[in-house]
Amino acid sequence: MSHAEFKGIIAYPITPFHPVEGGIDVEMLTTSIERLVTDGVHAIAPLGSTGESAYLSDEEWDRAAEASITQVAKRIPVVVGISDLTTRNAIRRARFAEKQGADAVMVLPISYWKLTEQEIFDHYAAIGKAVGIPIMVYNNPATSGIDMSAQFIARMVKEIDSVTMVKESTGDIQRMHKLHQLSDGAIPFYNGSNPLALEAFVAGAVGWCTAAPNLIPSLAIGLYQAVADGDLVRARSIFYRQLPVLEFILKGGLPTTIKAGLQLTGLDVGVPRAPLAPLSVDGRETLKNLIREALEG
Repeated sequence: MSHAEFKGIIAYPITPFHPVEGGIDVEMLTTSIERLVTDGVHAIAPLGSTGESAYLSDEEWDRAAEASITQVAKRIPVVVGISDLTTRNAIRRARFAEKQGADAVMVLPISYWKLTEQEIFDHYAAIGKAVGIPIMVYNNPATSGIDMSAQFIARMVKEIDSVTMVKESTGDIQRMHKLHQLSDGAIPFYNGSNPLALEAFVAGAVGWCTAAPNLIPSLAIGLYQAVADGDLVRARSIFYRQLPVLEFILKGGLPTTIKAGLQLTGLDVGVPRAPLAPLSVDGRETLKNLIREALEG
């Protein structure tokens, strides 16, 4: 699969849990993914932060990965999130995702002990040797404790064959400009900071990795289409309509707010796994009003 196919709106699905048994609700997982596909997103990225991957056992992670990939059934690309404290288990998960039919893996290095750049490099290199599908570097220091510079990421793309894409989530638009400059635009980069979606596309991002399509798919997809059409006036209008929703779901925590929002739209996906808590009654009412206002324009 070429880099050009990993573009547009890359949607994060949630991972729903049975209210009684507590395990993954595969039926609700596949239902929520099917809705994203039907709504027209350009790719699916299961098992990221929105998918509560950090709170899953290996067995649950495998089940969610397999169900997600099977449900999409090659209709659009699937980029599976890979994060683990150990290189060994990150490799295991990457191999599992590849075997199930994933088109790429998105690797977020996470750390208990502070890692050197060489240790991070070796982590990616080892995963790259273990699989034959592309790797998207995921830079999100807020959740991983690791911040990779644009220069270091560019080095990995140059020196590790399978590392071909970058998702930048620091919220620093200059990082995206720097990546673009360092590679003369050759490194495909994806925005992972919702409030920067418009700026990121203007800076050259080829895609937006976001949970927003779970709640406001027409606006997320509409923004990308407006930018692709070169209509920045329309793009600005669409972006600022959805910005209050984007800011709210980010501040409130994606698993918490997206699950609440899906319930408000008629899809009962349950609540996040403890210690994460459900959205408050007041928060639900605020989110309901923000979604309504965004969609009504």
